[in-house]
Amino acid sequence: MKDKGQYYVLKERAVPDVLLRVVEAKRLIDSGKIASVQEAAEKVGISRSSFYKYKDDIFPFHETAKGKTITMVIQMDDEPGLLSIVLKNVAECHANVLTIHQSIPSNGIASLTLSVDVLPETGDVTEMVAHIEEQAGVHYVKILGQEQGRS
Repeated sequence: MKDKGQYYVLKERAVPDVLLRVVEAKRLIDSGKIASVQEAAEKVGISRSSFYKYKDDIFPFHETAKGKTITMVIQMDDEPGLLSIVLKNVAECHANVLTIHQSIPSNGIASLTLSVDVLPETGDVTEMVAHIEEQAGVHYVKILGQEQGRS
């Protein structure tokens, strides 16, 4: 199959172990703690060929998010103040809300589509999403897309 440049956002539990090990090897090399690919690959338990095969194809989400727009859908209970709590989480992460669209609640559940500008000073987007997902009344958060930021 030809590489068409398609991208996918996955939760960590859905990513094969070898790819997570490649990310860890890259982190070790970037930190300066390990100087060679061979040493990093051995440390995380993969072959050098696996490292080279996947190194340009896997990146932690938060590392590639800065300067981009993240669009997410959040399914949540129709409760007073819950939207404010979600927006407070975004503000505390120093991200900028670009668009908000909340559906008319049905059976006490509303869907919120939120586009967020990830700025250089924005914290870890993965943590922001996790904090939103942990809120009482939030059923799930799904990342719909990630686009290059505005210039």
